[in-house]
Amino acid sequence: MNLERISKGVTPDRCAAEVVETILPIVGFIRMEMRDRGEPSLSISQFRSLMFLYRHPGSSLSKLADHLGVTRPTATAICDRLVLNRFIDRAEHPQERRSVALKLTQKGIDRLDRIRSITRTKIAGMLGDLSEAQMQKILEGLAVLGEVFDSDYQNRQQSVDS
Repeated sequence: MNLERISKGVTPDRCAAEVVETILPIVGFIRMEMRDRGEPSLSISQFRSLMFLYRHPGSSLSKLADHLGVTRPTATAICDRLVLNRFIDRAEHPQERRSVALKLTQKGIDRLDRIRSITRTKIAGMLGDLSEAQMQKILEGLAVLGEVFDSDYQNRQQSVDS
């Protein structure tokens, strides 16, 4: 994205288009980093599952499926692989007998920390030539996006829980 394109009129549609066009290469970069750094057996869905359970320990399979945007059987298959690799534990949900609670194991936490550290280091190197002002703009933009998407996510979670 060049700065000339940004200055051609700011609208919600243009902003949304730029978010989508920017996020896709970032996700692709993270996927390639995971594979290049010895994580070929961990898919993006599995990585996203680990991240979700890191932020929401004890979540149900339904909540994980909702977060991933997949069906329950697909989420079950993802979890089966993560349980097999000892990255997560499944236990009977304390309040709902027919539900399971999912949480990261220490091995899962360690693997997630390793992936995040390696990826952060690589991205930091890529951002190293930016000025402090440019990096500040990135942080401000990410903070705004985080608020927008976190608010929407929280609202959706509340409606699912109701």
